[in-house]
Amino acid sequence: MDDALTKARELLQDIDPAMETVLAERYDKLLPGFSETVIEMAYGRIYSREGLDIKTRYIATIAALTAQGAQTLPQLKVNIRSALKQGVTQREISEVILQMSLYGGLPSMINALNAAKEIFEEIAIES
Repeated sequence: MDDALTKARELLQDIDPAMETVLAERYDKLLPGFSETVIEMAYGRIYSREGLDIKTRYIATIAALTAQGAQTLPQLKVNIRSALKQGVTQREISEVILQMSLYGGLPSMINALNAAKEIFEEIAIES
């Protein structure tokens, strides 16, 4: 098995152990091997790099997805949930989203804040 894929799977044990399975069930019939490709690239080659800690990487990801706007809301929700598991606080997430009002616009920021609020509420119910 590729070293990056091994690193990705190890990292995902902490973040979201079901992610590869969910991606495989959703996309691998259309694009064989897609789940492994995404996992290997994103988590084995990017998220596992040295230079930034995992919390900082999630903050950057949330910022980028917020600035990109409503088309990224599904990915934003997944990353907010993962960020919380890695110790990023609700306040930090909310502040990062607010900061993006300067770069992605107020509508994108409000959409992202609504997505965050939804995840915060789901987690409160799960607890």
